[in-house]
Amino acid sequence: MEDYIIREIDRIGEMLVQVAKRLGLFQDGGTAPDYTMADVKAEFEKGKLELDIDAVLAQNYPVLYLVEHENLSERSLEMFVDIVFHSDADESRKTALLNDAINYLDSKGYFSFRLHSFV
Repeated sequence: MEDYIIREIDRIGEMLVQVAKRLGLFQDGGTAPDYTMADVKAEFEKGKLELDIDAVLAQNYPVLYLVEHENLSERSLEMFVDIVFHSDADESRKTALLNDAINYLDSKGYFSFRLHSFV
């Protein structure tokens, strides 16, 4: 059972990487194009990743929700924040998500140079 859970967590992480690639986060030296949250949601639907992004961003502690309810790994969480940060989502929500993620990851000993570069 534990192997299945680990495979599912890895699958979610890989799907987030694929979404990021489709949105252009890994092209042109890492510079991200502008895209909308509708684009992000469409890519999630194409990949059959059932995650209500609006509900996640509406949480007071979105990272805790992602980790506890969606079982995102540190790498998957980092990728999710990266995707949302480069979208047209509300700036206050992006900032709250970024700060929440940095605090959570730092407390787990997972230092994200990429997320810290957004601050």
